[in-house]
This record gives sequence, C-alpha cells and structure tokens, in this order.
Amino acid sequence: MELFYCQNASDGVFTLNEEESAHCVRVLRHKAGETINVIDGSGTLYECELLDANPKGAACKVQVASSCFGVHPYRLTMAVCPTKNIDRYEWFTEKATEIGVDVIATVIGDHSERRTVKTDRLRRLVLSATKQSLKGALPEVPEPVSVKDFILSAPADAIKMICYCFEGEKRSIPEVLSSETPSVMYHQSTVMPDRSTVMPDQIGHLPEICILIGPEGDFSPAEAELAIAHGWKPVTLGSSRLRTETAAMVAVTQVYTCLGD
Repeated sequence: MELFYCQNASDGVFTLNEEESAHCVRVLRHKAGETINVIDGSGTLYECELLDANPKGAACKVQVASSCFGVHPYRLTMAVCPTKNIDRYEWFTEKATEIGVDVIATVIGDHSERRTVKTDRLRRLVLSATKQSLKGALPEVPEPVSVKDFILSAPADAIKMICYCFEGEKRSIPEVLSSETPSVMYHQSTVMPDRSTVMPDQIGHLPEICILIGPEGDFSPAEAELAIAHGWKPVTLGSSRLRTETAAMVAVTQVYTCLGD
C-alpha cells in the first residue's frame, strides 16, 4: 500500500505536487482510472480514482474517505533538545513518527550545545516516515523554543513528565501512566479501539502526554525546578546512561507499549 500526500482538495479532487506526482506516475506507473490512496495529514485516508496521470500534477477524485486512519489512542508530545550530531536527532524524529507521536517539539536548554535545527528538513522527514508507516495524521513540528518557555506553555491538563538525572523520588513512565490513565493502561488487558476505527468523538478524550528530554549535559537545576513547580513529574528511564536520542526513543516506546494498539 502506497500513500500520497496532498493537503487540500478542491471539489473532492486532489492535485498532487510535482514530487508526489512523479513518484505516482513515473516510479509506480499508476495510470488514469486506477485507485490510489491519499492522506491530507489530518488523519483521514482517501481512496481516490486517478483522473489525470500527469507526472507534474496528477489529479485524483475522492471515492471513499475513512477517518482516523493509523491513529493511536493517545496524544503524545515529545519535547527534545537537539543533539550535537544532528543526524542522531533526525533519526529520532523519523523513528518516533513511525512508532506514534503527535508533536515533535525542538527545545533549547541552558546546557544545549546545538541551538539551531532545520525545521523544514525535519518536516520532510516526518512526512516520509508518516507515509512509510501507514499513518494518516502528520505530526506537528513547531519552531524551536526554550525549555523554560515550553515548560510554561504545556497544557495544564496534560500528563507532563521530565526525564531528569537527580537524586530523589522518581517513577517510571509506565508507573505514571498507570496512575494517571488507569482506564486505558496496558492495552493487553483492556479492549482498545482498532487504530483504523477510532471514532472521531473519541479523539478529544484521549490522554494528552508531554515528555521532556534534555541535552547531553542534562537540564540545568533551574529548568528542572521550574518544571517540578509547574506540575511536571520527574521520571527515570532506568539505570543506564542514555544518549539524548536513545532516551527519547525509550520514552516513545514505553508510551506505545503501555497505551498503544
């Protein structure tokens, strides 16, 4: 199954951009009259009839629309400080999208060595990973903000966790999720909706989760104290010392294992 991306339809007709059109017509050799699958990034899958196999602007008409295609039963925001080696951060961005994430927020901490990222490139990686992993919803990739600004702007009703290396009482991500979302914890023992059939009215009731991952030098004490003061729960990822991108992937995977489909 191949997915093509087009953000807007006009009168039920999508016109793919030149890159998507060339892939559809020249690489995959689709012809007029054939069915192709299109996503617009909102979570809906459109089965379309290819009307014009133009490699510079293929047009297709919607035949069937299926909402909530490839969604997961939670909303996850990963706020991660970029790694000094940007390849590692891009790897995380791609793999997190494949597993299941809704927002990948780049945050700049007091101890961050890298303070800039190419957001447009990250968005292209996210789009490619979204199509490859058969998802209908395109994760958001906002412009970078400071750790402190992100801490203060996070939704008040979200389950907010900060992975911080300090001596003190900490719980694991599964433990926090178990206490905060007992009705949906561990899908193995709970009847969860299938990813392709989650009803639209359920989306607004999904647990909202924010996880904050620091740079190689960790968060500054001031950042950690600010987070705790604003309701962020300190969590541990285990006894191993993890690189930033590894820690972020462990967090994404733990949420998926606990709450995923």
